[in-house]
Amino acid sequence: MACLHDHSCEDHDCSSDWSLYKHIDLSKVTALNEAVPGSVKSVFKAWEERLNTSGEHLKSNEGDPELLVYIPRAHEEFVLIDCDRFTSDVKIKSISVVGGADGTSPSKMRVFINREGIDFSDAEGTQAIQEWELVENLQGVLEYQTRYSKFQSVANITLHFPENFGGDKTQIHYIGLKGEATQLKRDVVATIVYEITPNPSDHKTKAEHGGGLSHVE
Repeated sequence: MACLHDHSCEDHDCSSDWSLYKHIDLSKVTALNEAVPGSVKSVFKAWEERLNTSGEHLKSNEGDPELLVYIPRAHEEFVLIDCDRFTSDVKIKSISVVGGADGTSPSKMRVFINREGIDFSDAEGTQAIQEWELVENLQGVLEYQTRYSKFQSVANITLHFPENFGGDKTQIHYIGLKGEATQLKRDVVATIVYEITPNPSDHKTKAEHGGGLSHVE
């Protein structure tokens, strides 16, 4: 698929440079209808490892190909000396999915952003922000571009895979998100400074200013 940037991809590893893998909070990634609890975490890895199918991978329960994957971004917080607080803002440009062979790859993907606690009923009854008809991407060379203007300020993203290419279960070996993580959101924390030891120079006596009593207790 065409590169998302305005330079020659022969001189740049674009997939690694724009990967949001390090901005995903893996500890909070979950999936509904996964056959092995927690296995969804294994599909998020570096771009260079996307074709490594020797380890654990995500698969649905036998006879039910539907999967729902919830992906929160990691909350990056930087507290500065003046107590200004910045949090990371994620923009998603494209999504890549490497599925299984023999009809087990997902054939459709629906996406929801900034929605927590979605179940299958919610997904089926809610309009997705974008949908794609997928193809079997066993070599990991295809990406699905988002409607970029709708994928700004993403705190979490939910991927709904309702069906596959005819297999008894759905298998996914890799999910990759590309985009940018920029520090755009700013929360200012108010601070109060208390004067513990008064500075004498800040408390001039009346005598020093030419009148009145000069003795200050």
